[in-house]
Amino acid sequence: MLACATVLAGTLPLAASAGAPGKVSGATALALAGVIAPLSPDLTGPEKKAVAMLFAANADVPYKKAIVVTADRIVCRTGNVDITIRNCEVTFGKKVKTVNGSTANEIFATEALAGVPPDGAAGSNFETLSKLSCTIDPNAIRRKDGSGADCTFQPGN
Repeated sequence: MLACATVLAGTLPLAASAGAPGKVSGATALALAGVIAPLSPDLTGPEKKAVAMLFAANADVPYKKAIVVTADRIVCRTGNVDITIRNCEVTFGKKVKTVNGSTANEIFATEALAGVPPDGAAGSNFETLSKLSCTIDPNAIRRKDGSGADCTFQPGN
């Protein structure tokens, strides 16, 4: 059992503390970029399509340049008393996009996968991060060697 725990510990990102910067790469970074890219007002249509194709396991994308997915702040909330509550506010500069339901659940779960620590308040669970910056390189991802996706963020805030 200890061997299994050791193997798993090596494959999962460590939870970032509220003050320390977070960093993920590979599949987790692609997932984080993949759930935020469709909401971004800063990405072009071809960039959004390329990220969507890569996230859907199609590495044969026509887009060749690196894609940078950013968000200034992401605040997600789920309810543990009212279990129907699932929402996220994603801030891009002065624009705030609010998503609910399955889209919010995907973002919340992906933040957890990336090691964003949860926080609780009366009847709610929160995950918050700021300064998200993910670089997706379709050319590197095409090599299928685990490279091509890297994200940094600040947990909390």
